[in-house]
Amino acid sequence: MKNKFLNLILIAIALTGCASAIDSNGYTYDPWEPVNRKIFVFNDTLDTILLKPIATGYHALMPDFGERRVNNFFGNLDDVGSFANSVLQLEFEQSMNILARVINNTVFGLGGLFDVATPLGNPKIKKDFGSTLDHYGIASGPYIVIPILGPSTLRDGFGLAVDRAFFEPLGYYNPDSHRLALTGAKYVQKRANLLSTERAIGSDVGDKYLLVRDSWLQYRWNQLYGEGANTGQQQAIDDIFAEELQNTPPQE
Repeated sequence: MKNKFLNLILIAIALTGCASAIDSNGYTYDPWEPVNRKIFVFNDTLDTILLKPIATGYHALMPDFGERRVNNFFGNLDDVGSFANSVLQLEFEQSMNILARVINNTVFGLGGLFDVATPLGNPKIKKDFGSTLDHYGIASGPYIVIPILGPSTLRDGFGLAVDRAFFEPLGYYNPDSHRLALTGAKYVQKRANLLSTERAIGSDVGDKYLLVRDSWLQYRWNQLYGEGANTGQQQAIDDIFAEELQNTPPQE
């Protein structure tokens, strides 16, 4: 375990020399775009023939009440990782709020099925190891597309691996068959959550790779630095979504 953490520290130090995938002027650092595009096509094809049909069928069969319970359950597990990373960032007051949220939702929310913590003053705070590295000044590095998992940056992709290895409760769940089943259910629900956004955007989006890349980078920027920390890409992205939403019929 000691050697693992030492290796992680060395990798994190190496990342400090990388540029950010997006800066305050909206410049996108995507030097591996040709490779990223190939992985994106692979991911998109896999999604079209397998992941999206499964998520669509699940969404059609599962009532909204049930989906909210599933989202809450896995969200409660994710809060454990947020607590750990908040501690690593030395945000102790925030850490106590996240811990209180986990305890309230686990004990009084029936294992996290119900979010009782938010009304009690413990709103959801998302932290991950990528944000921990950012907290200590490590740049995001270039934009990357991870097979199956999708858009990320070099720093956040590394952070995701650390979160999975150390801070994700499902990683400690046995037997393996149950852990894999729960992990599969988590990602089916996450994919189902995107269906309504896809319908709003529509299919005629021009260069889908650029839309996904720029939207994700802006989302991540806002997640780390707040909604007010807009980049030069924000207005263009907002215009795309606004135009598509105007052309989308209202849902019953």
